Amino acid sequence: MDAATLLQDISDYCRRAGVSLSTFGRLAVNDGKFVGRLRDGGRITTATLERVRSYISSNPVAEMNGRRPLLVRADLRHGSKPVGDTNAEAGGPAAADRNFRFYDNRQKYLLFVNTCSEKWVVADRVAMELAHIHPRPPAVRLFDAGVGDGTVLTRAMRAMHRRFPTMPFYIVGKEISLEDVRLALEKMSDRFFEHPATVLVMTNLFYSEAPWLVPNSIGAATSLAWHEVGLKGSTSSEFDEQITGLQRFLAANWRARASAETGNPVYERPAVLVIYRDDHRFMLDQVIPKRGGARADYDLVIASQPYRARTSLEFKASRVLAPLARSIGAGGRLLGIHSHGNDPGLEIIQRVWPGENPFRHDRNQILKAVKDHVGASTTGLNYNSYADARSIFRYDMHTLPTEISATIGTSTLLAAWNAAIYVGQIEDARLEEVIGNRRYLEATREVLRERGGLWFLDESYVISRRRD
Repeated sequence: MDAATLLQDISDYCRRAGVSLSTFGRLAVNDGKFVGRLRDGGRITTATLERVRSYISSNPVAEMNGRRPLLVRADLRHGSKPVGDTNAEAGGPAAADRNFRFYDNRQKYLLFVNTCSEKWVVADRVAMELAHIHPRPPAVRLFDAGVGDGTVLTRAMRAMHRRFPTMPFYIVGKEISLEDVRLALEKMSDRFFEHPATVLVMTNLFYSEAPWLVPNSIGAATSLAWHEVGLKGSTSSEFDEQITGLQRFLAANWRARASAETGNPVYERPAVLVIYRDDHRFMLDQVIPKRGGARADYDLVIASQPYRARTSLEFKASRVLAPLARSIGAGGRLLGIHSHGNDPGLEIIQRVWPGENPFRHDRNQILKAVKDHVGASTTGLNYNSYADARSIFRYDMHTLPTEISATIGTSTLLAAWNAAIYVGQIEDARLEEVIGNRRYLEATREVLRERGGLWFLDESYVISRRRD
C-alpha cells in the first residue's frame, strides 16, 4: 500500500470517528506524531502498518458513537492546534463527525500577527501599488490571494477609499480557513459604512478557480454554495449584526479536509459569499458577480505569502502564480511578497539548527519559473523583480524600548522564538527535539541582544499587464 492511500484511510477514519490525527497516532501506534511524519515522507515498517490496520479494524466507528466526539482537525502543514468544539459551530452533536476545521499553526499564527508588524508593512506596500493601476468601469477590482485574518485587506480597502473615494469596489478574497474568514468579516462593517459602493466576495476555491469564482470540475460546480447577502440599514452596527448572522452559513459550507496527494487543505464543498449594501444594489448591478458569469480582469492582485517557502518552484509557479497572473486585467498589477531570510529571525533558527535555510527560491527564480510556465499563452505581461533597495523591506517584532536589556523577560523571548519558527516554518516534530532544554531560549536571547531587537525581511516583486 502506498503512503497516500494509507493517509486517506486514516483521515477518513478520523473524520467518521471524531478523533484528531494525533490522537489516532497515540491510540494506534503510541506516537502522536505518526501521521505527521508519514505525511512528511517518513517510512514505516510492515509491523507498524499491521498495527494501524489492526487498530482500525478492531475499533469500528459504530462502537465509538456513544462517546463525546473530539474535535476533528487537520495536522496539515506543521502541527495545528484544536480550539473550541465543532458542535457549537456546525449546529449540533451529529455534525461533529463530518465537520472539519482548518488550522495552519493557529496559535503560532495569531501570536505572530499580534506581535509583529508584517501585516501593517505589507498593507503599506499594497497602498503604494494603487498609484500605478488604471481602473476601468464599472469598478476598481481587487483580488486578495490569501485573506488571513483580514488585516492587510482592511487596510488596503482604506487606502483604496482614500484614492478612489467615489468609485465602486469589487473585492474578492480567497481564504480556506473558517476561522480566518470569521476574523476578516468582523472587520468589514466599517468598510461598508465608509465606502457604500462595495461588493465583497469571500471564497474557498483554489487559486486556479477563485479569480473567476468557477470550480474547474463539473461535480464541484454543481455543488457550489453561492450565497448573496444585501445588507440592510445604514450603520456599522446594523451591518455587523447581519455579518455576524452569517456564522451558520460559514459553519455549514466552509469546511476543509487534507488532500491525500499533498497533505494540503482542500475544500469539501466550494463556497462563494457575496456581500453588498442593499441600498446600493441598483448602482452595483454591473459589479455584483453572477453565478457562472463572473470575470477576473483585476486591477490589483495581492499575493502576500501565498505559498510555503519550502514548496517546490514548480508548484509555486504553476499552481499559484500562473493562474493569478492570468487574472490580471489591462493596466493591472500583481504584487507578490514572500519571506527573504538573511535576518535576525533566521539567525535564531541557524543557531539551533546550523545551516538551516527554508527560503529556497528568490524572486528572480520565481518570476523566471512563472514566465516559463505561462509562456506565450498569456501575452502582455511584464515581470519586474526590481533592485534590492525597492524589493526587500523590513518588519519588526513589537517591543518596548526597555524590553531589550540586560535581562530580557521570558514572555519576550517566547514571542521572539515563536515569530522565528513561524516565519522559518519549522515543523513541530523538529521543535520537540530542542524544547526539552533551554538552548533555544539562550539562542533567542543572544540574537536579541546582539541585534537590539528582532526583525525580518520580506521581498516583493510585481507582474503587470500592459494597458490596452
